[in-house]
Amino acid sequence: MLALRPSCEHCNVLLPPESGEAMICSFECTFCVTCVTELLKEVCPNCGGGFEKRPVRPKELLIKYPASTTVVHKPVAIVAHLKTIKA
Repeated sequence: MLALRPSCEHCNVLLPPESGEAMICSFECTFCVTCVTELLKEVCPNCGGGFEKRPVRPKELLIKYPASTTVVHKPVAIVAHLKTIKA
C-alpha cells in the first residue's frame, strides 16, 4: 500500500492525499509535478527512475488506511542532479 507522503521532498509543498499534483517513482519518492517537470527533468534524484502521477486513495479508505504524516524534506542539489543525468 502506498504511503501517500504529505509533501514534496524538494520544495516541501503540501501534497494532501487527494492532490493531483503528486508524482512518485517506483520507490515512492514523492515530488510535486512542478519540481518533477521543471527541475528534475522527469528523473528521480534518489533512484534514477521515472515518475508517475500518484493515485488518489478514495476518501472512505483513508479512514482505515490513512496517509503518512512523515515529512521527507531533502532538497535536491539541482546542478549536480542535472550533471548526473546530462540534461
